Amino acid sequence: MTRRAVIIGVGHYLPERVVENAEFEAKLETTDEWIRSRSGIERRHFAAEGETTSVLATHAAKAALADAGCDADDIDAIVLATSTADFTFPSAATMVQAALGMTKGFAFDVQAVCAGFVYALSNANALILSGQAKRVLVIGAETFSRIMDWTDRSTCVLFGDGAGALVLEAQNGEGSADDRGLLSTDLNSDGRYKDLLHVDGGVSTQSTGFLRMQGNQVFRHAVEKLASTANTALDRANLTASDIDWIVPHQANIRIIQGTAKKMGLSMDKVVVTVQDHGNTSAASIPLALSVGKLRGQIKQGDLIVAEAIGGGLAWGAVVLRW
Repeated sequence: MTRRAVIIGVGHYLPERVVENAEFEAKLETTDEWIRSRSGIERRHFAAEGETTSVLATHAAKAALADAGCDADDIDAIVLATSTADFTFPSAATMVQAALGMTKGFAFDVQAVCAGFVYALSNANALILSGQAKRVLVIGAETFSRIMDWTDRSTCVLFGDGAGALVLEAQNGEGSADDRGLLSTDLNSDGRYKDLLHVDGGVSTQSTGFLRMQGNQVFRHAVEKLASTANTALDRANLTASDIDWIVPHQANIRIIQGTAKKMGLSMDKVVVTVQDHGNTSAASIPLALSVGKLRGQIKQGDLIVAEAIGGGLAWGAVVLRW
């Protein structure tokens, strides 16, 4: 028998405020058509005043726990992926732990920007495989609206706020690719490309800073690296692209999503797409898409899924799992 980390619950949360592309037309030299044609984004959600990342994460966590039929006391660990935590410390994960009334176990944040949820899943998988935890709550949550330069039309129209969460449980499998749960992971980073996507501030510089992105350069790296990491993860699970039921990619840009699918030889009919409604929610985008995909009836038990993402660092990776 082989120990597997199996998804038993999923949920998400989006702030109430919906911002359509047209709202930017009055403030910036841009149009709805310009934004849609370059990104595929039609709208996004922005957090309300006082609605912090841990608040969004807690809502998503409660939804995932309800879907799993679990209570907070059933969870051994929380791994939260975010680049926009409420405070420098403590971690947003411990704040979610307190909000859920969870007094045992442990909680920590993972910071790998848009690739954060893939990194968090990999860490949670390791906790389960090593026997350190039986059930892990894995969350991606962001409030990127708080680090936007509202005069930069090339970036501020692309991002949104939200949160998604999964509950992973240790279960026994046969050790084959037919098992439910996480089958393989692949993680990568290359710090030489820091300037392509970064925030120009932080604790050591005593400033908050704004998100800065060289969009064309990020695009150039994204398609190649996403297809490569997905194929590597498939190889590790002794699977090929033809075995995939769904790709659930980081929802950054429809052209990146389309380019990656094409490079992998897959139809867009096999891709879960939510970027039009959420924008780029960074570490929250994959769990958001998984939750929405399940609600739409796209993702069903037994489906083979590849989730892949790339973000600042550059950091990128993929996870192969069976739902």
